[in-house]
Amino acid sequence: MDAVTLETLAAFPRQLEAHFALFPEEARHWAPPSWAGVPSEALTAIEQLCHVRDIEIDGYQQRIRRILSEDDPLLPSLDTDALVLERRYGEDDPVAALAAFAEARRETLRLLATITPEQLGRRARFEGYGPLTFKALIHYLCSHDQQHLAGLQWVLGQYDAARADAAGPADESAAAAAAQPSQR
Repeated sequence: MDAVTLETLAAFPRQLEAHFALFPEEARHWAPPSWAGVPSEALTAIEQLCHVRDIEIDGYQQRIRRILSEDDPLLPSLDTDALVLERRYGEDDPVAALAAFAEARRETLRLLATITPEQLGRRARFEGYGPLTFKALIHYLCSHDQQHLAGLQWVLGQYDAARADAAGPADESAAAAAAQPSQR
């Protein structure tokens, strides 16, 4: 596997934690009135953490093991909405979710460290995506990470916009006046 992808995968747990830390406590469970335009699944900040943890363990790690041990397996997609409800993501502890994800990612990287160039070409079928190689699966994992960083930024943007809207025009005009350079 290429060094850029592996380094990006290794950096993601720290990036995820840093992005989540941008959310004030009261915003961690906040949901916008509309999810139109969200670049990831429609998940609150805490749900994003739990989702990447569970997709890492129950999704990608299982897919990696199967593509290495089976010939042309069908790799199932996981139902995010069902996981949110069944595993009660909204009640999860973010510190525990981040720690569990970081450990799971270390395990994924340990699995990837043993891959040979020949294994990168192993084939599978990924439900919802079609035929792929092992190498493509790892690129999809890296892409999935980036989608969730974008999703967290999007939710934070929606939260900040909703707060500004709730503050009303008086606060906006005061903020605009404060942003104007002083005239001397």
